[in-house]
Amino acid sequence: MSSFRGFTDSESFTELPDKFFDHLLKEIKDADELKVTFYFLWRAGHMEGPFRALSKMDFDVKQLGLAAEEITRGLEKAVRRGSLLKVQKDAAVYFLLNSPRGRAGVQAIESGKWDPRAQSAPPIERPNVFKLYEENIGPLTPLIADALKDAEGLYADEWIVEAIELAVKNNKRNWKYCEAILKRWKEEGRHGKKDQPDAVKGSERYTKSEFAEYLKRD
Repeated sequence: MSSFRGFTDSESFTELPDKFFDHLLKEIKDADELKVTFYFLWRAGHMEGPFRALSKMDFDVKQLGLAAEEITRGLEKAVRRGSLLKVQKDAAVYFLLNSPRGRAGVQAIESGKWDPRAQSAPPIERPNVFKLYEENIGPLTPLIADALKDAEGLYADEWIVEAIELAVKNNKRNWKYCEAILKRWKEEGRHGKKDQPDAVKGSERYTKSEFAEYLKRD
């Protein structure tokens, strides 16, 4: 374990809900769930816009010290506990804080009035598919890099993340296995029905609606 040298005088701070310490802190026993919950609060706290949502790709495996499948398990536990909300729109899955603003955000996503991909990005570099592949599958060769670049143009980030997770889970750590999964999802539908072409890369701008009361920042 490396030694931590301490905080600096120029540190910024992240606000945390009091209820987290009053209720959740004593209830959460799983380290994966605790890490992803803290990470969500930090990232969302630095985002702009009426609603704050993160996709699975926004959870940095290196910063969290977790594998992609561990992040998935932590998020699933946070959703079951009720601290985070999960919403799926076409091919993408997003997580929001279970708060009045978060619940309104879920409704805005489901109704098509807001697309999280149009929001201001958090202040750190978003993990990309190349990093995810290297940390979970293996070395990044020129041929694999080209294949991953092509995949980013064909499939939603969420699909690529889940394909890599399945490869790790099934101990099939190679890109051909991931690619076969992605091709099958594209042809047959990821959830039993064929997805529309624009569902993978489509985008809509947020417009004012009945959620206008949440446009102000907390």
